Amino acid sequence: MNVLLIGGGGREHAIAWKLAGSTKLDKLFIAPGNPGTAAYGENVDISVDDIDGLVEFAKKADVGLAIVGPEDPLAAGIVDAFEANGIKAFGPNGGAAQLEADKAFAKEIMRANSIPTAETHVFHNYQDAKAYIASRDEAVVVKAAGLAKGKGVFVCDEPSDAIIAAEKIMVDNAFGDAGATLVVEEKLLGQEASILAFVDGRSIYVMESSQDHKAVGEGDTGDNTGGMGAYSPAPVVTESLMEQIIKEVLVPTVDGMNRNGTPYRGMLYAGIMLTKGGPRVLEFNVRFGDPETQPILIRLKSDLLDVMLAVCDGRLDEVSLEWDERPAVCVVLASGGYPGSYEKGKKIRGLEEAGKMKDVMVFHAGTAMAGDDVVTAGGRVLGVTAVGDTIALAKKLAYEAVSKISFEGMYYRGDIADKAIE
Repeated sequence: MNVLLIGGGGREHAIAWKLAGSTKLDKLFIAPGNPGTAAYGENVDISVDDIDGLVEFAKKADVGLAIVGPEDPLAAGIVDAFEANGIKAFGPNGGAAQLEADKAFAKEIMRANSIPTAETHVFHNYQDAKAYIASRDEAVVVKAAGLAKGKGVFVCDEPSDAIIAAEKIMVDNAFGDAGATLVVEEKLLGQEASILAFVDGRSIYVMESSQDHKAVGEGDTGDNTGGMGAYSPAPVVTESLMEQIIKEVLVPTVDGMNRNGTPYRGMLYAGIMLTKGGPRVLEFNVRFGDPETQPILIRLKSDLLDVMLAVCDGRLDEVSLEWDERPAVCVVLASGGYPGSYEKGKKIRGLEEAGKMKDVMVFHAGTAMAGDDVVTAGGRVLGVTAVGDTIALAKKLAYEAVSKISFEGMYYRGDIADKAIE
């Protein structure tokens, strides 16, 4: 089977690497891909938002399955377009993708199905939001309701900071149309966990747990990013806690989406805050998480293409996944200045040396070719991922690989996975 993988980040590099080992794969195309994905298939110069172009390419290349990585084309209805042309696609359709694309929609699904989450208020104009925030004494979380690539969330301990965040989102239009609607939530306390599950509309198959690090600074300080690192499994997610999350979050979400007329199929990501009162949903994503995908997939022993086809065909109940019991840690190497402005085109050194290390994978996230050189092309540049007998050993190996890589302005957190080691 020919497969078209859409995207060009670290998540897609990890997926391409895993798909390459499938006995069902004939040829893999990645659009647009990156220098890392080129080792496992043919990169195709088509943008992720060129839905018509992607569909036409898939038809000409006899693609049997399209796999959509990023959230933007999912929200734009790319799965609907593929299916209208008789091509299977892994991911939710446009209606179901609202679960990530519209936080107000997601909150309504949670409210209607008694899914535990933070107390929430939704606003469509700045003055109403400002008046509500000014009336609060407690810390709040201010979110752009639309897609903001993980950056439209502000955790504010003071009402004045929350008002500034609301103004940035709704008045300054820092995130464009994503900030037309504002969500203000109570601040939840606890550790976060990322729960990813395959869903075929009826059945749910939960992957191994993981935990990412959203804040740019060590000790979870500074601005939110798309993720500065992750590890799997997350020891804080015990077997009993996972059962509770499945029962109280995943099952009612899938059931609620069916009753809403937006049945869900694809990868469902639940960002969970583990509070003293139990698990609470922070957000839903409608695709593989990034960088959680990297440490999760490096531990997956089973055929990824096989399970994706089972999701598309409604056969998920026939699937059983095997996992490497060893934990994995992913450290993101970012451009200096990220998540704010940063420079591109910096030559990356040491990739070959780090890539030769046993139990290490260096996943490309924001890279490009400049002649024969791999250079930086994004805020998050690489995801250095390692497995080890313990999380501490996996972390040690990952940072040993990091030490072999360099580029001008390179920045990374030094405390990835420390929460799991303490």
